[in-house]
Amino acid sequence: MVACRYAKQTKSRSNITSGGLGTMGFALPAAIGAKLGAPEREVIAIMGDGGAQMNIQELGTIMQFKPNVKILILNNSFLGMVRQWQELFHEKRYSFTDISSPNFVTLASAYNIAGKQISKREELKASLKEMLDYPESYLLEVAVLHEDNVFPMVPQGKGVAEIVLSKEEI
Repeated sequence: MVACRYAKQTKSRSNITSGGLGTMGFALPAAIGAKLGAPEREVIAIMGDGGAQMNIQELGTIMQFKPNVKILILNNSFLGMVRQWQELFHEKRYSFTDISSPNFVTLASAYNIAGKQISKREELKASLKEMLDYPESYLLEVAVLHEDNVFPMVPQGKGVAEIVLSKEEI
């Protein structure tokens, strides 16, 4: 949802998304499929740390088939969308949403994928350029605030037509 909200799309058919419907783990296999389907296009999988852990084994697919997929993990040490629902709709009664993640850069290295971890905003621009300029797959892990919400979102029990664009709409 971060990509939907903030990335400027310059070409049609350039954003594959689950639509914020809570399909954690969608980004990496979708990005691999997108790259295999359009090898001439730059493909960046943007996901949270929880979503990354849902399909982390797909790093093996990248190692074996070598699609040049860039991986951007926004790590807030939470199952982000679930935590956001618990904050906004359940009075911050957090239940099993804080998580511990592996060192994603070390894990990527085990699959022969280069990577870097950053935690300062001033490192972001240069690190993104480094990732995009790298000739093969690359994983960039970015530490973000624990309770930084992402909008738009589709609240539980609602349809896409009832999408929420900001906290003020709740």
